Amino acid sequence: MNLSLGEDSLLVQDMFQRFFATECTSTRVREAEPVGFDPQLWRELVALDAPFIRLAADEGGSGMGLFDACLMMEQAGRRLAPAPLAESVVALRLLGELGGETASRWLDEVRAGDTVLTLALRKVVAGEPQLVPGAAVARGVITCDGETVAIEIPGEPPASPPNLGGCAIGLLEPGRGERQVLGSGAQAVRVWHAAIEEWKILTAAAMIGLAQESLSMASEYACERHAFGVPIGVNQGIAHTLANDAIDADGARLFLWRVLTDIARRRDNAAASISGLFWWASRTATNAVAHALHTFGGYGLTNEYDIQLYHRRAKAWGLVLGDPIEELALAGRRQLLGESAELPDVGDLEIDFNPPEGGELLAAETREVFRGVLDPKKHILHDHSFESHAWDVQQALGAARLLFPRWPRQWGGRDADSDSVRASRAVWQEVGYTTPAAGVTGMIGDAVMEFGSQELKEEVLLRFATGEVNASLGYTEPSCGSDVFAAKTRATRDGEDWIIDGQKMFTSGAEHASYVFLIARTDPDAPKHRGITMFLVPLDSPGVEIQPVRTFMDERTNATFYSEVRIPDRYRIGEVNGGARVLSSALSQEQSGGGYHRNMREMADAVVDWARANTRGGQPAIESPDILARLARVYTHANISEGLEARVLATRLAGAADLAFGPAAKVFCTEAFITDSADLIDLAAPLSLVRGKEGLGVVEMGYRHATATTIYGGTSEVLRSMVAERRLGLPRSRG
Repeated sequence: MNLSLGEDSLLVQDMFQRFFATECTSTRVREAEPVGFDPQLWRELVALDAPFIRLAADEGGSGMGLFDACLMMEQAGRRLAPAPLAESVVALRLLGELGGETASRWLDEVRAGDTVLTLALRKVVAGEPQLVPGAAVARGVITCDGETVAIEIPGEPPASPPNLGGCAIGLLEPGRGERQVLGSGAQAVRVWHAAIEEWKILTAAAMIGLAQESLSMASEYACERHAFGVPIGVNQGIAHTLANDAIDADGARLFLWRVLTDIARRRDNAAASISGLFWWASRTATNAVAHALHTFGGYGLTNEYDIQLYHRRAKAWGLVLGDPIEELALAGRRQLLGESAELPDVGDLEIDFNPPEGGELLAAETREVFRGVLDPKKHILHDHSFESHAWDVQQALGAARLLFPRWPRQWGGRDADSDSVRASRAVWQEVGYTTPAAGVTGMIGDAVMEFGSQELKEEVLLRFATGEVNASLGYTEPSCGSDVFAAKTRATRDGEDWIIDGQKMFTSGAEHASYVFLIARTDPDAPKHRGITMFLVPLDSPGVEIQPVRTFMDERTNATFYSEVRIPDRYRIGEVNGGARVLSSALSQEQSGGGYHRNMREMADAVVDWARANTRGGQPAIESPDILARLARVYTHANISEGLEARVLATRLAGAADLAFGPAAKVFCTEAFITDSADLIDLAAPLSLVRGKEGLGVVEMGYRHATATTIYGGTSEVLRSMVAERRLGLPRSRG
């Protein structure tokens, strides 16, 4: 797994970052309006060989891969480069692939510095004018009529109507000028179609860069601008909105990288993913800049401020292809109806989303244990609630030291390396044993191992590892919800003991647990995050009461009560009043996305089966553009969720700085899970109302289950604050 830029790619990124920051100032962007073209910038780009970045080296180009071209376009997008760069990059590569005397002559003309070559994004039809980006300043436009690829040289400069965001848009009237044929037949047409797909990818990269820069501008302003004596970034209405947009933009960039790897490996979903990426990048840029402009308030509406430049282009760049929702429907046709597409050659690619290889032996052993104990007729599978906990399965894994194989052998583990641990845990997902009981117990065991006394370790760790006992979380209280540092449950020192009084809510899994990992206030006079201490309280202690609470997700949680519960000091975990440090370590393990992309795909797959077997409006439901677009949206969200979750793991593997990547993944995954489950249950209604564990029953079940995912493990509101602070540098918005 590698989600970090290699040395060569870093050089490419840094070079273009410096170039566009220096040569593409907002002043030059403004001077290039209304057409949206800076001739001097174009000559500088040609001198830098930027338009030739994808042309093969033997044709006189740079011969770089599509990944590096995307890094260039991202920086161009950040500075709103007023030049048809994506169009020219693709057009020049197309010339190189088709070859011939005409192509060579045009390559030489563009290299001279004053000629722009662009391409029409849709098939041309004689007598039907077409708006083409870059055509207002181009000497030639590459076109395809379905049989022949040619360069059309307009008899007179195309009309350049005033428009939303520059792009040097020109109105091409096919057949009105000179036409120079580059190639005919199926192969030439395939090259043109692949070029259009490459244009989508490069333009998506530019829109992602635009979105990221607009968020940086808004965040900087939100830190500088004060209202009512504080920076406006303290306001969660601003901070949380920008945090959402930052998550979406980061997700778009990771999705772009994932699309490139899918193309490189010729995966079946690659073509659909290109269309999904273009839709998502367009949507993300539009939303990010709209919210950034709102952050500037009335100033953002004035021509004096640069954010309005971004606002107009965020929409315009994507719309030159047409309605982005049509691209989403195309993604659905490609994925679900098998519509073919020509894919561009990606070239060299260092990015890798696959976890490191290794651990096959431990995975095979884990699979063998499950094969011997797991019974689909007896056990609840593919269920992420505590209802799926099975003691016989847990203890079989524990006996094989496979519950927590990363743990030292001393404490019931295998001392397994990280690759083996990941491979072993992947088998759990593979067979469908997804109970959270083991995950929670392991997380608490890690805290005991790191912060607990030797006596406590000896009491509980082996029992955890063998599957003999479980532990549960005692965080939430009725009066403070997700603000765990506001806990009112008291722990009072009495000699060598502590006396605990209070109440916890949503102590899920307590009915299976022997201990609760409890937050208690030990210094009522200290600031709330400095006056708490963590304890591991035996649930069989006198004074502990567990009362079941049933949820509409068919799950049981619990309210737990503590009345003069006396425990020895050995059950304290960490320093007195040092609970924040212990809690921070534990919470970081919860906030990584939750794997809900699997639920989203499972629900979408069920609706696909329904759509293939049913009709809407007298036609097969699966052929409806609306249904195809809605299904493609779910698969796109699932892909982005998976990318954000992969970043969490990759960051940990690389030991890189973590800018709230776990919270970001959880916010996106759970919010998308809720939105998509609601849309899917709507789409397949009324049959989707019927409960069950197969077919549309998984949609109904997913709809109920999704509701809680933005609450436990840290609410979306708390996690958005963390993203705003650590990813965007906004001031702290929490008490």
